[in-house]
Amino acid sequence: MYDKILLPFDGSEGASAVLHHASEIAHRTDATIHVLFVADTARESVTVVETDVVDTLVQEGEDIVAEAAKTLDTLGVDYETDVIQGNPAPTIVDYADSYDFDLIVMPTHGREGLSRYLIGSVAEKVVRLASGPVLTVRMLDDERLQFPYEDILIPTDGSAGATEAGEHGLALAATLDATVHILSVVDTGLALGSEMARSDTEQAATNAVEELEASAKSQGITNTETYVDRGKPVEVILDHIESDGIDAVVMGTDGRRGTERILLGSVAEKTVRSAPVPVLTVRKPE
Repeated sequence: MYDKILLPFDGSEGASAVLHHASEIAHRTDATIHVLFVADTARESVTVVETDVVDTLVQEGEDIVAEAAKTLDTLGVDYETDVIQGNPAPTIVDYADSYDFDLIVMPTHGREGLSRYLIGSVAEKVVRLASGPVLTVRMLDDERLQFPYEDILIPTDGSAGATEAGEHGLALAATLDATVHILSVVDTGLALGSEMARSDTEQAATNAVEELEASAKSQGITNTETYVDRGKPVEVILDHIESDGIDAVVMGTDGRRGTERILLGSVAEKTVRSAPVPVLTVRKPE
């Protein structure tokens, strides 16, 4: 399913677990991992050692990817490493596009607070900008990392982005022989107006679930669970992760940009920030 996996890596606390998780995915799909360190050009890092001008961040990156390579050697995974300079998020996205990566695996600290809403993490920016699938893994104590995934949650609303993500999630589930949990949420935070409007919304949610379930069956996936719930989407998704023993979430993101997205965040980005399991986002096709 995947041939080339891009792993942006900074060697920070918790990153080792993400490296191992990416390695398990690579083993299962016979993929090559490309470990990438981006020396942030916004940071002052040039110094002089004796008579040589040295970029300390680049040097640090070389040391970090060398340590990652030692780990990958012990794990028996095919890999390559690279250290480049740039603004981390757009540089990662451009690198992935330039070399046709099938998947980006992004470690994220999943911090909360005003700074996250105003600025966003590198991982969330990559989720927003990337044209291909992005698997985000939080480097926090409550993160549950299990592979192969046995239970995969696919939220859907029937939109083009959700459908694209749903098909990707079904392909992953088929590869792993996982149970697929298909969820559509009628958002109670929306002003639905008349009773007819509410009925139409609930019917649309039911249709979305049924369409993805039919697609699963057409691909030979028989282990499916379906749900149509009411509530706030992110809260409902988190509830199902806990109650159904979910190992990973696959969902669409529309990839919008601008101040509104940065201030409010999408359901996908909020899920990336808060879910205690890996979240695989697939951007809406252009």
